[in-house]
Parts: sequence; structure tokens; C-alpha cells
Amino acid sequence: MRILLLCHNFNSLSQRLHVDLRRAGHEVTVELDIHDDLTREAVALFSPDLVIAPFLKRPIPADVWRGTLCLIVHPGIRGDRGPSALDWAILDGEATWGVTLIEAREEMDAGPVWAWAEFPMRPARKSSLYRHEVTQAAVACVFEAIGRIERREGAALPANWGRGCERPACRRSDRILDPTRHSAEEALRIIRASDGDPGATMTIAGQTFLVFDAERAEGVPGPAGALIGRSRHALAMAFREGALWIGHLRRPDSRSLKLPALRLLGAEASDLPIIEGPEPCRYREENGVGLLEFRFHNGAMSSEDCDTLRKAITRAKARSLPVLVLRGDADRWSNGIHLGIIEGADSAADESWRNINAMNDLVREIIETDDRLVIAAVLGNAGAGGVFLLLAADEVWMREGVILNPHYKDMGNLYGSEYWTYLLPARVGEDRAGRVTQARLPMGSTRRLNWGSPPGACREM
Repeated sequence: MRILLLCHNFNSLSQRLHVDLRRAGHEVTVELDIHDDLTREAVALFSPDLVIAPFLKRPIPADVWRGTLCLIVHPGIRGDRGPSALDWAILDGEATWGVTLIEAREEMDAGPVWAWAEFPMRPARKSSLYRHEVTQAAVACVFEAIGRIERREGAALPANWGRGCERPACRRSDRILDPTRHSAEEALRIIRASDGDPGATMTIAGQTFLVFDAERAEGVPGPAGALIGRSRHALAMAFREGALWIGHLRRPDSRSLKLPALRLLGAEASDLPIIEGPEPCRYREENGVGLLEFRFHNGAMSSEDCDTLRKAITRAKARSLPVLVLRGDADRWSNGIHLGIIEGADSAADESWRNINAMNDLVREIIETDDRLVIAAVLGNAGAGGVFLLLAADEVWMREGVILNPHYKDMGNLYGSEYWTYLLPARVGEDRAGRVTQARLPMGSTRRLNWGSPPGACREM
């Protein structure tokens, strides 16, 4: 089939559908939904059999859906309507949620239902649920709908009905944190529901911030609303009951950057006691194998993050074990250097130079490990320098569904570093390396397994 993906931006779900649909033999193109006339032009030029809208912020023009079947991926159970479906599911503590594939009609989220899938809710960030459960369910729904179309069947249900209901958009007032009123558990749920965009609002040290990247802080009591400690760049704050580690903040100004919490608070937090908190790298040994796990928020790695991971690898290499596994976070393996910290630095040029050199030192540390087998266990998506970081390992093991973006052109058309001119041609050859880095298209695990790597160098988990 000829399938047009119509999306507000080419996000993780859109990329996964692009990869899986092409793998299944469909002809796929992508159009960003920024103006009705551009949508009409894309449909006229491509003449799709089907339009799939995995991520929209406004209705599809009526003349488009009247002329071509348009299916909208709604991240909610049957009957759910509204633009904040997943946000409300987290805020309301839903035990089960789902995805519904709805045919476009005049009334938003009300048309015939072509497929649906449900899943148990994890206590996780909105972006994590979207990247895993929602994406898996959406892919299953899309292929179920394509099967119905190919069998010349119609929609499964004539309208979007079920146990869900119509809900308004989440307002700023629904996302305000009050440490004297909320428990840590309640606050964590609000932060998770607001993760990525737009963030939860809270006053810290007399200043208003948007809060991201929180987790429970155990055994650190204090009066509600007080900052009670720091660890690396995270801050511990006490709530009515319990406490949270807050990893990242952003000022409400739309032009502001999301940055590590301690960096934004600065002097207000410099005198806080240093206490044991979340560590980005954790090492353990099992059955003669060294396992080094690491997590950096959204996969962005600052100069300090790169140095931290490199030093952790150096310590692990001091152990006489035959295998070292580098296991990245399930949400993001790595996206390379930290553009936010670079942009927020006093000298962006100096910080970018420090960051890329720190990343190169990290990659070289892995490349030059010749006394043991190094395995990159890739559970989450990777982009730009993060892809070439994983290629520094001897073997790459990837979870099914992982998406790679092995290019830099969307980052200001950068050439890139991370020894990619050494690592990538060694796997795929010079000609193919050029095509991979210039195409600016996502790659899935099966495509990656066909890169021509040495036998046994790439495996799917």
C-alpha cells in the first residue's frame, strides 16, 4: 500500500511506524502537519491509499479525509476523547490504558474505530509509556487495520465508544505542585504526567520552575517545601509526606532550556548537604560477567556525564572478567552530546569542544578495550553520537523495536565525531556509511542487522 504518515513532528512513534511499515513492504512517505494546504498538496502528489496520523495537534482537513481513508492514532482506550489522554490516565492512576485507531471525522476522536489494544499501566513517565506501551499498541493497531483494509473489511466499530469518556485538555492548574499539600507520591504522579511537555509547575527557593525527571528519595526527611540535600546535579525536596529527587528544571519562559536542577538553582542550593542519591552509573557482576548500567536524562550526555561513564568503564576494566556489558537506559541508550548544556553555557563554543572531546575519549576507551569482550546492550533508542558510541563495542545486542538515527544533519548539519569515520565503514563499508549518515532516516533493528557487520557482532534481544 501507499501510506502517508501525517504528523506534527517525526517523533519516536512516527519513526517506529515508518520503519515497520517499510519493512512490511509498504511505500511510505512523511508529511509534517503544519498547514492544511501542505497536507492537501502532499495527498495530491503522493496519492496515498491510506493516511495514518500518529501524532497530531489539530484536525485533518475535511476534504482530505472525505477523499482518502485517514486513521488517527489516539493514545487512549475506546471511548476516550480529548488531547490529554495519557496525561489524565497517569493523573487518575488508571490500572489499564490503551490505544485506539480512529477514522477521521468532523468531530475529533469520535469516528469509526478500526482497531484498539490495551496494556497494564506502569508507574512511569509519560514519555516512557509513550515510547514503549503506547508505541507497541499503536503498531499492532495499525497493522490490524491494514489487514482489515486488505481483506476489504470495514471498521471494527461504527463509532468510538467504550468505558472511556471525553476529557478536556490538562490545564496548568492541573499540573501545579504544592509540597505542603501533596505527598511525594502524589507529586511524582503529576510530574510523570507532565514529563516532556509541558512540565509540572512548582515554586523552589522562591522561584517558579517547571519540574522534570523526578524519583523517590528514601530516608531523607525534612519540613514540607524544604530543599534537604543534593547529589551530583539533583536536588532532594521534602513534601507533605516523603521526599523526591528532582533532576531537571526549566524556567517558565518559552525560550528557556531544560537543565540539571543544581545548575539552574546555583547559589540557592550550593550550601545544601551532599547526600546519597541517584547515580548515573551502576556496576555489578553476575556469573563472571561485568554489567555496567547507565542512565542519562533523555540520553543527552554532558562533558561530565561522558567522563563519569568513562571512569566507570575504567574501574570495571580493572576487574579480571572476560565480558563487560554496557547496558543503557530502557528509554534512551544515548543521543550523544548535551546540546542544552552547550547552549546554556557562558561560551557555547568552549563547552561544545569540551563535550565532544569528552565523548571521543569515552568512545576511545571502549574501542581500546582488547582484553575482554565488550557488549552494548541497547534497550532504548539512540541518535547521532549515541549510535556510534554503541558501535564502539565488539558486539551490539538490541531490543526488538529499537530505532537508530545514525546521522547528524538534523543537528545544524554537523559532520559529527565519535570516531564514526572509523567505526561505521568497518561495519558497512565506505559507500554504505555515506548513505547511512546522509539519508536522515530512522533505522530499525532488522535493518541494522543487515548492515554487514562481522558474524556475531549484532544480535537482537
